[in-house]
Amino acid sequence: MPDLSHGDNAAAVNSLRSAVMLLSRRLKHQRVDESLSPTEMSVLGTLARCGSATPGELARKEHVQPPSMTRIVALLEAKSLVRLEPHPDDRRQKVVRQTETAEAMLEESRRKRNAWLSHVVGGLDEDEWAKLRAAAPVLEKLAHL
Repeated sequence: MPDLSHGDNAAAVNSLRSAVMLLSRRLKHQRVDESLSPTEMSVLGTLARCGSATPGELARKEHVQPPSMTRIVALLEAKSLVRLEPHPDDRRQKVVRQTETAEAMLEESRRKRNAWLSHVVGGLDEDEWAKLRAAAPVLEKLAHL
């Protein structure tokens, strides 16, 4: 494993952190529904990627406390973006499922963000674009570690 605390490696880590944060902020401004918080959008994205889950499972995946997730789920349910259903194996629990409204909103959000990002990367030359395509799987891996 490379030494990431010194020299060029430390500079690269700092540059990567800064660039990812700035790009993330810029992408967040491309939201379709401004009434949803970034956390609410993240929960909907997790449900889209992972499927239905209990509030406890969502809390673990989103790195928030269970009471916070309970509040987030209640807000999303009030906006008709998720529904709570009985757990198939444990009658004490509920399962959170996203609604068709949430699926459509997420799809529109993805379309808008992809269009913006496509426009931005259109300013890259062929060599930069090739490097970015090669880096995408590595960035995705980092995001899910």
